[in-house]
Amino acid sequence: MASWTGVKASIAAFCAVFISANTAIPAQAGSSPWMQTGSVTSQPIGHYEFCQKYRGECGARSKTTVAPRVTDRGWAVIRQVNAAVNREITPVIDQQIHGRDEVWSYPSSVGDCEDFALEKRRRLMKRGFPASQLLMTVVRKPDGEGHAVLTVRTAQGDFILDNLENRVRLWTQTPYRYLKRQASYNSGRWVTVDNGAEVVVGSVGN
Repeated sequence: MASWTGVKASIAAFCAVFISANTAIPAQAGSSPWMQTGSVTSQPIGHYEFCQKYRGECGARSKTTVAPRVTDRGWAVIRQVNAAVNREITPVIDQQIHGRDEVWSYPSSVGDCEDFALEKRRRLMKRGFPASQLLMTVVRKPDGEGHAVLTVRTAQGDFILDNLENRVRLWTQTPYRYLKRQASYNSGRWVTVDNGAEVVVGSVGN
């Protein structure tokens, strides 16, 4: 009986953040609100090493690639998690923390950009969001520097959680060139973002 109660609670939590007729954040007109992904590509070395340590985090499989519609309550959770992690973690580069580059890890009080994204992913999964909806993403900033963010896939579009921005924005509303992200069907695989270059052209100067 207790087990069934737990299942019902999980279902209720899922339904609370997904499956709504209301769109809390409108998609930007003129650009696709979803990233177009392509072929399987190389996994960032930092993520590979992270997967060796946290195998359960990188073994998630999904049979469906359809993103769910997020409710108003779900958007509130997404915004709260993004702001909370940005507030609680102090940005420090990997060289200063670990003595080397490209170390992906869950932060305690300090972390690099990918650590922020990993922590947001972990917190959202605890709140009922599936791994197939929360994808680590590698981008290039306008100054050419590499950067990592978290993409939240929804029926309303692909939205970005960024340690450099407290607002949750549609991916086309960011100034980045999108290079690759986790595959929605396999959290241990990475795929190219084929229309990422188009977005940076349309975003510069906006």
